[in-house]
Amino acid sequence: MERMSTIEETEADRFDPAAIEPKWQQAWEEAGVFRIEDDVDDPEYVLAMFPYTSGQLHMGHVRNYTITDAFARFERLRGKEVLHPMGWDSFGLPAENAAEERDTNPREWTMSCIETMTDQLKRMGFGYDWEREVMTCDPDYYRWNQWLFKRFRDEGLVSRDGRALNWCPDCETVLADEQVEGEAELCWRCDTPVETRELDQWMFTITDYADELFDALDGLDGWPDNVRQMQRNWIGRQEGASVEFEIEDHGSVEIFTTRLDTIYGATFFALSPGHELAQAIAAENDEVAAYVARAEAEDELPETSGVFTGLHATNPATGEEIPVYVADYVLEDVGTGALYAVPAHDDRDHAFAVEHDIPIRQVVEPDEDAEVDPADIDVQEQAYTEDGRLVNSGEFDGLDSESARERFVEAFDGDFRTSYRLRDWLISRQRYWGTPIPMIDCPECGYVPVPDDQLPVELPDFVHTTGNPLDAAGEWKQVSCPDCGHDAVRETDTMDTFVDSSWYFLRYISPDVDEVPFDGERASDWMPVDQYVGGIEHAVMHLLYARFFTKVLDDIDLVDGIREPFTNLTNQGMVLGEDGNKMSKSRGNGVSPVRIIEEYGADTARLFIMEAAQPEKEFAWDPEGVESAHQFLQNLYDLTAGFDGGEGGEKGPVDSYVDREVDATVATATEEYESFRFNHALQAVRELVALLRQYGDATDPDGATFRRGLRTVAVLLSPVAPHVAEELWEQLGEDGIAAEADWPDATKPAEYETGKRLVENTREDIRDIVEVAGIEDPERIEMAVAPDWKHRVREVARSADGDVVPTVMQDDELRRHGEDAADYAKELAGEAYFDDVLPPATERETLERASWLVEREFDAEVVVYGPENAPGGLASKAVPGRPGIDIE
Repeated sequence: MERMSTIEETEADRFDPAAIEPKWQQAWEEAGVFRIEDDVDDPEYVLAMFPYTSGQLHMGHVRNYTITDAFARFERLRGKEVLHPMGWDSFGLPAENAAEERDTNPREWTMSCIETMTDQLKRMGFGYDWEREVMTCDPDYYRWNQWLFKRFRDEGLVSRDGRALNWCPDCETVLADEQVEGEAELCWRCDTPVETRELDQWMFTITDYADELFDALDGLDGWPDNVRQMQRNWIGRQEGASVEFEIEDHGSVEIFTTRLDTIYGATFFALSPGHELAQAIAAENDEVAAYVARAEAEDELPETSGVFTGLHATNPATGEEIPVYVADYVLEDVGTGALYAVPAHDDRDHAFAVEHDIPIRQVVEPDEDAEVDPADIDVQEQAYTEDGRLVNSGEFDGLDSESARERFVEAFDGDFRTSYRLRDWLISRQRYWGTPIPMIDCPECGYVPVPDDQLPVELPDFVHTTGNPLDAAGEWKQVSCPDCGHDAVRETDTMDTFVDSSWYFLRYISPDVDEVPFDGERASDWMPVDQYVGGIEHAVMHLLYARFFTKVLDDIDLVDGIREPFTNLTNQGMVLGEDGNKMSKSRGNGVSPVRIIEEYGADTARLFIMEAAQPEKEFAWDPEGVESAHQFLQNLYDLTAGFDGGEGGEKGPVDSYVDREVDATVATATEEYESFRFNHALQAVRELVALLRQYGDATDPDGATFRRGLRTVAVLLSPVAPHVAEELWEQLGEDGIAAEADWPDATKPAEYETGKRLVENTREDIRDIVEVAGIEDPERIEMAVAPDWKHRVREVARSADGDVVPTVMQDDELRRHGEDAADYAKELAGEAYFDDVLPPATERETLERASWLVEREFDAEVVVYGPENAPGGLASKAVPGRPGIDIE
């Protein structure tokens, strides 16, 4: 059959993003593409951490939501039911501050932010089931925060304690330990130095779950190792021992240590400035008081700073009196906030001892298996921190460290103990815009919970005031005690907003239920979230709290058998400014998503972001990369618009080559999408588009092959550039919409990678010959594949154990080729690795299929020979995987 033209010669066709994107967004909405029914069985749950209602999307949002949208679309195209919802983390201090600045109230400000950001999300083409939208500031949502608070309290997981707490003077509220950042101890939200205040506050006793939270991290194989390690470090579980030291005039003080084997080397005792004994000494000692005040006031003191208290402690091992210091390097929240110091075997103790001229006594030396010689150890210069063999330890000399730790617990009246860095989760906040804590303070009954039928306790009208705004809501807070009817007062603290985000992913599953926070049966089927994407900054706050909540909810039978909320976790990297720095208003290097949409369209932004790097890697904004993405989409649109639909005739080698490349691209893209390597998938799509353009320009293409290639590109590109994909789909006259198409099913052709490497190496060899020989206009390129016997030599050499030439020449068949076989064996003897190669017949077929690419590149006739009919000695130049080449 005579072929019909498949590519029309026309001026370039271009699309207008402002016209096509709203059109397809409306089409998706009308078709209900992203809506999921309540009765589906265990859908793929794809979720991005919901945004705080700041008012505008930034490029970090766009990257996060493009990642989950692309993956959700990919899974949907593969025929899966997909839950991909969106909501709003809409309580919090920034809205309260914004309302103060604008003389409005936080609700109005928040709702206006949600309206703006919803519009921006929709303009980006993100496919959410908007019927499942949740807002944490909605009373229908935070009612269940209050209900869950009561259930946690019923289970003994709520306490109200007075203690020294972190206080941000700028935010005028208490902070959880997780919200105090860095050695400088700054507020996580505003970077103000954090102070300490003594207050009674509500807490969730997350420490009751410390062991499970720690141990279960090992099973989270789908989480990044660094996040799991950050949680391990934050929980800070350590196996060790506690012993008591007597402090003169102040009784005994307990210490916790993981190195009880070093107790004979203790030469001083140290207290953190916040330790109760340090506070008591400060009340009697002006010098200690001044140091403690300095430690509380300054962001960071020198690591070797400290003050001698004038007191001494008795070492229970030696009976020796050792000086007691208050030192800032001793952390109040590690162990007991007190320690015996062994400068010879701890780096920080050593530095402090050198600074304060305290003796250094070695009590552990390397044992016989250590790589270091005991004679080379000088603890006066540097601490020796490894385990070893005890010395200078009385009757225990010669014991190994592990055995000594076991023996010393009993010897010095200690206890084996597990210590945790994790502290209970402080949830009280002295702010307005949050969930009111559902408790009533009655002078007769104490604290009484608000009855369920009175939930939600809704917020009163906003009060513009300093301090705790709810304290100023006089009418709101005056109530009767639910138990005795006596006049009482509502709790005026609100909940930490991390409570809101600790279970929101469950509310998406059944956002309209009124009787319970979520449908437990459905949640048990649909949970856990299969793929969760969000920033690394939430590693030890949101992610830890969500894990805690999920375990409690399972224990109180609200879900069945769900112990972890997120199976797979991806922390997306930051989008940096063009200058390589974090985007910020002060630097002026930010990029507005709205501007990019208006200038290039949403698909360009999405494509550039997904091509720039793998999701977990950071990258800098690149205007040239944006322009490249835009031109690629426009050129692809033009290529498809020029296809006239011709079906062609009988297929030849060129068409077969393109078909194989289409299959390989589908297989590659599928694997890369599955693995969250979107940039690799998109590179494969770009390469296929380039091949199709060559196919159309250099040959008389088969219409069916060309159509299949374009159709495949439309579907493979659809997760990332969905609007343009719909245009391509429509141009090709396909049924329905691309968002509901079937993902193509293909596997890589047999020996595809080997054949691809053969073609790439051959083309590179031809280029080298043309360049080195100075051939300006090649007219004819001849190639010949290697004879069978050379493949046999390679096979024998590959399995030879070092003696390549003798092994080859012992082969009866190969000996017939004499010196030729021996010479080739010598070449192979130096090879450290043997790539796979194709059999001679397959190698020739592969080169013939790809010869049109060589013809197009060099505008020359190309002939491929087998070894039996190659002219002259052309075949003798060939080796497996490298054809002999002659160029005229």
